[in-house]
Amino acid sequence: MSTAFLILIAVFVGMALLRLPVAFAMLAAGLAYLLAGGKDMALAAEQIMTSLQQSYVLLAVPMFILAANVMNAGTISERLWGAANAMVGRFKGGLGHVTVIVSVIFSSMSGSALADAAGPGMVAVRMMRDVAKYPAGFAVALTAAAATIAPIIPPSIPMVLYALFANTSVAALFLGGVIPGLIMAAALMLAVAWLARKRGLPTGEKISAREALCHLARAFLPMTLPVLLLGGIWTGAFTPTEAAAVAALYAMLLAGFVYRALNWKGLYAVFAESLRSSTVVMLLIASAFIINYAVTAEQIDQQLAAWIKSMDLSPLAFMLTINVLFIILGCLIDTGTLLLVLVPVLLPTVKALGIDPVYFGVVVIVNLMIGLVTPPFGMVLFVLSGLTKTPLAAVSREVVVFCAALVAALFLMVLVPGTVLWLPRMFGYAG
Repeated sequence: MSTAFLILIAVFVGMALLRLPVAFAMLAAGLAYLLAGGKDMALAAEQIMTSLQQSYVLLAVPMFILAANVMNAGTISERLWGAANAMVGRFKGGLGHVTVIVSVIFSSMSGSALADAAGPGMVAVRMMRDVAKYPAGFAVALTAAAATIAPIIPPSIPMVLYALFANTSVAALFLGGVIPGLIMAAALMLAVAWLARKRGLPTGEKISAREALCHLARAFLPMTLPVLLLGGIWTGAFTPTEAAAVAALYAMLLAGFVYRALNWKGLYAVFAESLRSSTVVMLLIASAFIINYAVTAEQIDQQLAAWIKSMDLSPLAFMLTINVLFIILGCLIDTGTLLLVLVPVLLPTVKALGIDPVYFGVVVIVNLMIGLVTPPFGMVLFVLSGLTKTPLAAVSREVVVFCAALVAALFLMVLVPGTVLWLPRMFGYAG
């Protein structure tokens, strides 16, 4: 490891400790590496522009962000809530179960945990606090934990980014996320059921069959979007990248013309917010390209692969070790950094051990999503705590049970690869 790379690490850690944006920390660290190594500073621009130009799949990111923002701006979140309440709201702790079901449904439209938390998540918190009188910390913690399902059930922005670095099939990753996402939902609902009995949470309001059908009918069109997207990808009608544009267009047609819940002024605000969010993500990705150039130039990834191979770890032992490491790091480091910097470093080792890259990708992304709700630096916890004005300490206490449920689901996926690979193989994936 050269002096220039040690300077890169020092600059990144120093800026991260100062709580500067991660993208700026990575960009500054990459530039410091080039400067310390006596390399042409124009390499930074070259690496960024070349990588972005060759990454057609990245077009999916702003499109999925736009689709999620359109759905949140219209009445789609409320319609999904009504439909989920009609299905499971009558059980003990019913609104908790509804929160999880809404996240499952919305996850098949947005691909972003933050979009889920800020959209239907806010509806869920309001209903649990104001209608069912759940403790504020519990309501926010459950909503945050349920939002982690959004990037697992397709479509998924993190899976698009992983496919970029792993050079693997986006469609196979999307298929691989379906069953794990449902396992996560089941684990959270079991935790809600246990807490509902332990704390005596109220049973949800019973509604008639006619009212239930009305709620399901109101949400029917939004609930057809997953079928449209996945059906189009599987049949070859459009690529996963083009599916993102289809999702955005479908959401705009529903919100603007069918439900008339989005006018031109509102649409402008949605585009502006989507542009801001997309810029943040793209800046993070661009900065990661420079870090990855430094890692490749220093042959860190190859050295790590050789070191792990010398330890003679089995694929299962490697997966267990990596997941424990990522759970610990997820408590301390931004998940975007782990996905864009650390995961590419591990990929040569994954290939050397014969681990399927789709299986590895889905499992690691589940792990990273748990990091979004793991104290003390869970990003989704910060967002929902700020939006709902709920003390972070109260949320952190309540989220422990839900994190435990999600970790149990994660290790089930690690131990049983078929939970990830069964669907992709059913549809012809032969990795």
